[in-house]
Amino acid sequence: MITSEQREKLRGWFTGRLPDDLFQELVEVTADREEITVIGRIPAPRLAEGASEAEREAAVQGRVQEFRERTREARIAVAREAEHRFRRKVSWGVECDGERALFTHVAAPVMTRLRQPERQVLDTLIAAGVARSRSDALAWCVRLVQRHTDDWLTELRESLEHVQRVRAQGPDAEEVADSSTEDGEEG
Repeated sequence: MITSEQREKLRGWFTGRLPDDLFQELVEVTADREEITVIGRIPAPRLAEGASEAEREAAVQGRVQEFRERTREARIAVAREAEHRFRRKVSWGVECDGERALFTHVAAPVMTRLRQPERQVLDTLIAAGVARSRSDALAWCVRLVQRHTDDWLTELRESLEHVQRVRAQGPDAEEVADSSTEDGEEG
């Protein structure tokens, strides 16, 4: 997990580094240990009055695809620089007319040990056709928890940031600061 200050520095770096005409607005920059995800807003397509929902969806998909192709080289250049600086992969996405689309993103493997009752939950999801494998079922469970516990997770993240601030004031603060710089956390 990164601190609020690190997140602000990361967002600031991308704000300063991205070409001015890339996005209408930088919506979100998020990061974990493996990946930085950059989401920007692009203009909605101009539609004729009374356009159907199907036409709107197709126009948004077309606009997202056009943006992705047209900006590929600029995004790759920024990503290479960011990956070298922050030692994480960079993923891109856009918001267009209220829709969010991710172009690329990291699917990091996560190892876990589950007891039989937990495995039975995953196997039930597979048998019901909700998931193709235990891995898919576990990812589905994580998304479900994420959707229903955003407030709790936000509070937990804020508490962890407080713990990190308190640790930074401890007697080993200089050693921790030196090692985080070496690990590329500070950039």
